[in-house]
Amino acid sequence: MAFEVLSSINVALNAGLNAVQPQGSAPAAAGGAAPERLDPVQLVLHASVPVKLVLLVLLAFSVVCWIVIFAKSLHLQRARNDSEKFMKAFDSAGSLDALAQQGLSAFRGSPFARIFATGYDEMVRLTRGERGKRLDDAQATHVESITRRAAAAEITHLESWMSLLGTIGSTAPFIGLFGTVYGIMDAFLSIGNQQSANLPVVAPKIAEALIATAIGLVAAIPSVMAYNFFARRVGELADIMDAFAADVASRAKLGGV
Repeated sequence: MAFEVLSSINVALNAGLNAVQPQGSAPAAAGGAAPERLDPVQLVLHASVPVKLVLLVLLAFSVVCWIVIFAKSLHLQRARNDSEKFMKAFDSAGSLDALAQQGLSAFRGSPFARIFATGYDEMVRLTRGERGKRLDDAQATHVESITRRAAAAEITHLESWMSLLGTIGSTAPFIGLFGTVYGIMDAFLSIGNQQSANLPVVAPKIAEALIATAIGLVAAIPSVMAYNFFARRVGELADIMDAFAADVASRAKLGGV
């Protein structure tokens, strides 16, 4: 009797479990198989052609960005260090002739040294090599114009490749957004074609679309930060170079003392 009661209870429990379990779903313990996980690398490899092109462009932008950041950092650091050494030599020199005789080979990375060389060469040309000869007002104005043009050229040289950083920083997010929009559009097309809005159908498309946005931000954020940093450094040097150009012209007017 007790055995029959236990069998009835077991049959009732099994019937209840079968009723609760949704139709078409496999038992959780069947085969012990875990649900398939999405792999970002596989999503990129199996992405649509337009999304792959967007990712390649953004990857190229990121590589170029870091190359420019590294090269420009070395450029500005050398210019700053050599300029500090040159300005000490310039301030301690008794005359422009004495500084020129020391040689400028030790200050090759300094834009100030090149500005000085330009102004000094023009002063020597106007005085025909006569030391200590003062310049008249017209000659002094001409030397000042020469040194200011040299300073402007040095500023342009310091700003080289910075426009590329600005371009990457401003365009990379929009290129990534294009990849995102295309990926989401592709996801909706898959829903319409398969007549199914299940998550396994939509998730891979949306995930690869969001990867494009993420890579776009990865390329843009360092570019914008580096551009602002370098622009501030170049601006600091530009202010000093403009005053230095006027200083060289004024000393040339006094005969290079």
